Amino acid sequence: MARILPLRHLAAPPPRTLTCALVSAAVLMASCAQAQTFSPRAMLDWPTKSFAGETAYRLVEHDGVSVLEARSRGQASARYLERDIDLGETPYLRWCWQVSGVYSGVDERTESGDDYPARVYVARRTGLLPWQVESVNYVWSSNQPAGTSWPNAFTDRAVLLALQSGGAKAGQWVGEVRDVAADYRRLFGASPDGVDGLALMSDGDNAGGDATAWFSKMEFSASSSPPVCP
Repeated sequence: MARILPLRHLAAPPPRTLTCALVSAAVLMASCAQAQTFSPRAMLDWPTKSFAGETAYRLVEHDGVSVLEARSRGQASARYLERDIDLGETPYLRWCWQVSGVYSGVDERTESGDDYPARVYVARRTGLLPWQVESVNYVWSSNQPAGTSWPNAFTDRAVLLALQSGGAKAGQWVGEVRDVAADYRRLFGASPDGVDGLALMSDGDNAGGDATAWFSKMEFSASSSPPVCP
């Protein structure tokens, strides 16, 4: 089932809505002009939005460091943060991730194949109504070429962008840096000054996928330098 994570003061999404934006509640750390950094411990404490069972989130020692593990065995739930992020001050989203493997035989452009071993997404409100949210989903795709994008199978208000593709780098840490405003301009034709939320997840509910993802710290930063991965 796809899903959109409703932001604060917005009604819950209708059944079978997309996996893409963010849920209510605020979590720690006040906004500031400096880099906003979220540790694995902080991400573990983010609220959960469940769509089909519970992806298992826990802190683990992995490759010698403490990281957030997200284990999906046909489940789908997200960890989310509702936060106003000023993209003028901190335009770059940086993080490291790793996956155990990818899903075979899925068509990610369809409702039945809308599963990813790892995804990170940002969302922004475009109005006061529940469906007036746009989100960019950065995904570790099972089979779509890296750099390609496509609309979520359930709505055109969420766009998937493949940063990694296939299992060639499974078991390796990969660092990502995204200019979030630039991605919104390219994917939505918008020029946002900020975004309103951030989330991560591993999901396998549509096709019964089995995968584990690991995330080190995430941050919005003024620096476009690649993150230092474990």
